This record gives sequence, structure tokens and C-alpha cells, in this order.
Amino acid sequence: MKIETEVISNEIIKPSSPTPDHLRHYQLSFLDQISPPTYNPLLLFYPADGDVKINNIEKPNQLKQSLSEVLNLYYPLAGRIKDNLFVECNDEGIPFFQAEVKCRLPQVVENPEPCELNKLIPFALDDAEELPLGIQYNIFECGGIVIGLCISHKVGDASSLFTFIKYWAATARGEADHIPRPEYISATLFPPINISGFKPATGITKEDVVTKRFVFRSSSIELLKEKCSPASGSLENQRPPSRVEALSVFIWQRFTAATKVESKPERIYSMVHAVNLRSRMEPPLPEYSFGNYCRIAFTIPSIDTGEENYNLASEIRDSIGKLDKEYVKKLQKGGEHLGFIKEQAARFLRGEVIHLNFTSLCRFPLYEADFGWAKPIWVGSPSLTFKNLVVFMDTASGDGIEALVHLKDEDMAKFEEDEELLQYIVPPKC
Repeated sequence: MKIETEVISNEIIKPSSPTPDHLRHYQLSFLDQISPPTYNPLLLFYPADGDVKINNIEKPNQLKQSLSEVLNLYYPLAGRIKDNLFVECNDEGIPFFQAEVKCRLPQVVENPEPCELNKLIPFALDDAEELPLGIQYNIFECGGIVIGLCISHKVGDASSLFTFIKYWAATARGEADHIPRPEYISATLFPPINISGFKPATGITKEDVVTKRFVFRSSSIELLKEKCSPASGSLENQRPPSRVEALSVFIWQRFTAATKVESKPERIYSMVHAVNLRSRMEPPLPEYSFGNYCRIAFTIPSIDTGEENYNLASEIRDSIGKLDKEYVKKLQKGGEHLGFIKEQAARFLRGEVIHLNFTSLCRFPLYEADFGWAKPIWVGSPSLTFKNLVVFMDTASGDGIEALVHLKDEDMAKFEEDEELLQYIVPPKC
């Protein structure tokens, strides 16, 4: 449904204590430098409870106070990004918007439209210049609440956002002593280099991109896992495909069926999976390591992408497996990888390769963000600024996966009507 919002206040939240002088220059890492200048968004939906008038006063004040305390530890988020090189940790603070939404929360949760959800976040996602973080506190007519967050990809990946939310929620509950503090060592592990000739904004687009949400129940996912498992008797020691691998294979097949152009057989189709490097380093990094610790694995499937392509799930696994500790060691040198991504960007711009990009937020603690009044009833994402992108998220019930699919308008028209796809998704509510 259509969402109408009105911003009723805009306040700057600053750290409750000044950042020490020796921490006022936060160096971006090589992986920060090459990250796209966009915001990573997240939406946390909370139901109404009790007196709406009281909640509208107490809850935002509680959030602001706890946020001010959290920014003492997450001090780069209260600074300003400079020249894709560093963050000036000057305690200028972050914008905290408060908005009224002219509908009831269940109306949005029952049938969310990703493009409409962009009205619940504080920034345009392709406008990540200086501000590292923004918050929008949305109040619905029924008293329900949505907290919309945007973190600049220049300072942190999705995992960084989740650990920030976890610490913020624990602070609001008075339980922050039990949560590890962030660790800022990314520029030490991945020293910054001169990236001239590479444009981090390559691939960002909003024109003619349509975003749709497709929900797969666990029963459908199990069927898809069986379909892309190795044939009986072959590769006996190979583990079955994961949920994400099986869904990636299926969506890839439906995507290629919708977009293959027979007149351009020379084009290469590639699957791209975002991979968290924290556990792949030597020694492994803890989850609260702040920054961008994410790279991408490329899988170029064989020509046969039909129903008989049982090996595609294992191809994905093999590609991701190559991002091991030896890969990380090479990545830390920077120069070789910069040459690789320049080449990939050039091929993309020439139209020689078509990427279908996958990002999985499954198994992240999306539904643990309790600020003291409840856990969210749903966690969602607005429409992002890339085409040919699939974002996986666990359903609120935990028994399925939501796929947020971003395609060109003409491609989506074919994709969403694919008969095979329609057999496996939950029918959308009218």
C-alpha cells in the first residue's frame, strides 16, 4: 500500500562525552575505500502497546538518550567522512528524524511494498557523502513504531550495522555491560591505497529498477534443496545444499529464463555472492569488528542452466570457499585486487557480463533488537539502488526466507510471471 509520512522534528544527537583527541582521525581501510557510496538500510517494526500518547513521548526520548551514550563507543558514526580517506570524528552528531505515518502498522506489514518503505528511512540511499549514520523514528496512527536506520557503506557493512543495533538496544535496556565493544582495526588489516581509476559508484542506479518481495516457505525451500542436490549415488560425501544455495540456484534459473537474449550469446552470465570475511581470516575476527569485511565470490555457471544443472549449488560453494585465509592475505596487499575489480567494472560497463548479485542477511540477529519494550514483529528493507540484486532475509516466523529482488522493469515483468517461480512462493496478499 501507499505510505504517506510527515517529518515533525529533526534533531542532531551527539555523543554524551567528547571523543578523545587521539581518536579524532579514523582512517578508512582499503575495503572501505572501494565500497560503494551508498547507505545500508534496515527497518525495525514494533507493535503498538498501551497509551499511544505516552509512548510517543517516552520511547523517542529513551532512544535519543541511549543513542548519545552509544556514540561514545561508536564515535566514527558521529563524525563526517572526508575524501574517501578518513572520518573526522568531530562529534557533530547524527540526524534523528521523527515522522508521523498516516496509516496503521499492520497495513504495511501484511503486504509491504519495498519502494514505499523508502519513505521510512532518513536518507536517499545513493546520497552517502559525509554523514555516516541517520535514524528515522516513525509513529503510525495505531501507535506502532518503525525505526529506520541508514549506515554509510563507506564505514561499515551489514554486520557492522547489526552489531551497532545490538549494542544500542542493550544500552537502552541498561544491559550494555554484557555486550562486547566495537573493535576498530580494519585500516591496520587492510591499509588504504591510491584507488585512482576505480569508481566505487559503478553499478549504482535507480532508473527503471523495480523491487519485489518474494516469500518462500521452509517446505518450498526443502523441495528446491532436493532439486539441486547431486543425483543419488554421486558425490556421496558432499553435504546437501544450504537454503541460500538452493534459492540462489532457483532464482538464477528463473532470472536467466526471463532475461536471456538469443541474439547476444556472447554475453556472460555471472552469479555474485557477498561473503563475510571475518571468520575467514587468520586468526578469525570477532563479529564486533567494525568496518567493511566483505568481498564477493564470482560463479560463472556452465551453459546449461536448466533443471538438470545439479552441480550449480556446489559451484557456488566452491567459489565462496576460495575466499579463504590465503585469499585474504592477497587482499591485504590491495594492489592486485584493485586491478581485478577495475577489470570487472570495465566489463560490466561494456555490457559483456551480466551479474546477478546475492546478499544474505539470514542467520543475523535481526529479531533480537529489543530496546526495552519488545522485539520487532518484522524486520525489512526498502528498495536498494542496484539492479540485478537479490537480498535474502529470514521471515519473522523463522520458517522461511524473504527474497527482495531488484530487476529492470522489463525483466521483472517476465520474472514475476514465471510459472515455475509462482509454484514455490507464497501468494502475495491483495
